[in-house]
Amino acid sequence: MSDGLPPLVWDGKLASYATWWANQRRYDCSMTHSTGSYGENLFWGSGSSWAPGFAVQSWVVEGSSYNYNTNSCDGSGMCGHYTQIVWRDTKRLGCASVVCENGAGVFITCNYDPPGNYVGEKPY
Repeated sequence: MSDGLPPLVWDGKLASYATWWANQRRYDCSMTHSTGSYGENLFWGSGSSWAPGFAVQSWVVEGSSYNYNTNSCDGSGMCGHYTQIVWRDTKRLGCASVVCENGAGVFITCNYDPPGNYVGEKPY
């Protein structure tokens, strides 16, 4: 369980970076990670009504697929977004979203500092 972890703090610098990257993806809505030094979660949803809270909720739900004992994902095979959110050393985050051109959906990115998800290390 991740109980007892301190809350993440909103960081304007990370939000600015996330805004910059989201704007780079505005025209193609590509689920491509930036090459920055931050941890990063990406989300795409069709339509235009997605808010960052929906993205975060989808990442948190991945926690049910994370097996702490084996430090791996069960079943669906996806839990890396969750482990970044709960990474013990991560303190700050910033997020941004854009509605993609031509109605291609909404692109959301959140960045984390310090980054997490180091191979072989448990998040908490």
